[in-house]
Amino acid sequence: MNRKSFDKIASVIGLLLAGFLVILGGILQWGGGFANDQVASQLKAQQITMPAENGDPEVTADVKKFFADNADKIMTTGKQAQMYADHYIGFHISAMPPYAAASGLNRAAAAASAADPANVDLQAKAKAAAGTVETVFKGETLRGMLLNAYAFGTLGEIAIVASYVTFAGGILFLILALLGFAHLRRAETDSVI
Repeated sequence: MNRKSFDKIASVIGLLLAGFLVILGGILQWGGGFANDQVASQLKAQQITMPAENGDPEVTADVKKFFADNADKIMTTGKQAQMYADHYIGFHISAMPPYAAASGLNRAAAAASAADPANVDLQAKAKAAAGTVETVFKGETLRGMLLNAYAFGTLGEIAIVASYVTFAGGILFLILALLGFAHLRRAETDSVI
């Protein structure tokens, strides 16, 4: 194959790769922006206000600072959702039994209450057990939803970073293709590779 033909093929392929990478970068930018916008709008609609502290006396300094910096702000980012889920809800429900255990205790208390409906103590225990199940269920459900928002937001951020890398690759291939076309003009027609 002569040198000019090789340079033409390599330069055209480089130009096509540059175009592909720029288009892919644009799609990644759009996807990342979409993810971040969705996380922000869905969280904002919930009107969850970040507390000034999470209530854990043994919290690390970085967590304490995060809550202080975001105090009284409406939750709008995946990171806020993750911190609230793990360090606020997670801390508060950690003192409670897991849902399966709370549900089992609730069923046992309800059965005992149904067996002796006149016993006020059993009725109070059944009501407390039902309240625990409801609290654990709501807490774990909200925690899971917030962690999903965090994951979706993180994927959006990764897509944005990937778009920058893809754009850089597209620019690199464009430069290489242009250098290839420039070399094409200087290459000898009869040189063989």
